[in-house]
Amino acid sequence: MAAILRAVPREALAMQREDAGLAVGNLWPRTVGIGHTGAMPMDPSPADLESLLHLAASHGLALDPASVRTEEVGLDFRVAFGRDAEGADWVLRIPRRPDVMGRAAVEGRLLNVLAPHLDVRVPDWRITAEDLIAYPLLPGEPGLTVSADGEVEWAIDMSSLPYADSLGTLVGRLHGMDPEEAARTGIEVRSPEEVRDGWRTDLGRVAEGFTIAPALRERWEAWIGEDSYWPDHSVLTHGELYPGHTLVVGEQISAVLDWTTAAVGDPARDLMFQRASAPAEAFEATLESYAAAGGRPWPRIGEHCAEMYSASPLAYGLFALETGQEEHRQAAAAALDPR
Repeated sequence: MAAILRAVPREALAMQREDAGLAVGNLWPRTVGIGHTGAMPMDPSPADLESLLHLAASHGLALDPASVRTEEVGLDFRVAFGRDAEGADWVLRIPRRPDVMGRAAVEGRLLNVLAPHLDVRVPDWRITAEDLIAYPLLPGEPGLTVSADGEVEWAIDMSSLPYADSLGTLVGRLHGMDPEEAARTGIEVRSPEEVRDGWRTDLGRVAEGFTIAPALRERWEAWIGEDSYWPDHSVLTHGELYPGHTLVVGEQISAVLDWTTAAVGDPARDLMFQRASAPAEAFEATLESYAAAGGRPWPRIGEHCAEMYSASPLAYGLFALETGQEEHRQAAAAALDPR
């Protein structure tokens, strides 16, 4: 099963929700830095600048050399920013590996489906090639950014009720879209039963490769085994919806980035970060707006979100097993068996 969250431990986000038993600081979406969010942009080296300018020019995009900045945190794509001769700002996504472009092709088709249905902006890919994706910069600032030394800077207050309302409306509209229309783009589609079986399979795979703390394993097995947690429907989801993938103007979401992890599956994927990081009042406001915009809450949606978020180390364990990289393996082991 593809990783549902694909989290990377970061110590920078030092906050906890004691009532949910969640250590948010241990979990971080692996794609932070994709789009124009995440890491603080920095000046490229002269050789890198020349390479980026040549790449853009080869696709008909002439950038002002003095305007080019890069972000390096994303594991699948490098990201660069630049301004063209007419003063328009652009985002460039450069694949780190050839395999990521297969998923990107699906993402591009999905963006075309999403744009007419949502009341926020999504990337409008003007250049799509094997070595480059480029689109005009979207309005707003990232909900959070991460500096090179791991310091988190928030552009929003997670207790903000206007932001909570904006998020709920966005997710409700998204989840209210026709999943069959979305499925025709080629994204992954899973029934509620398949989603649940996938978690069961993932737990088994990770347990074969890592030591899982007994308390965590018992918690996750109980969650997977208890029917009342789980929704009876699948919806179109973004998959990694958190402030780093949203742009905001004031306290309202203006755009959503990085749809690589979109799938038809569990609605909680798009609500769990809000449940884990926002006060209870703000989460309830999100659910109210979610229902009003077409979402379908169920009785234990909040608890289900909390349990799903607590199981994020499983996704990172899978990622570590897939890559075989020792640094990821060590980080996953620490998250799965915290001491």
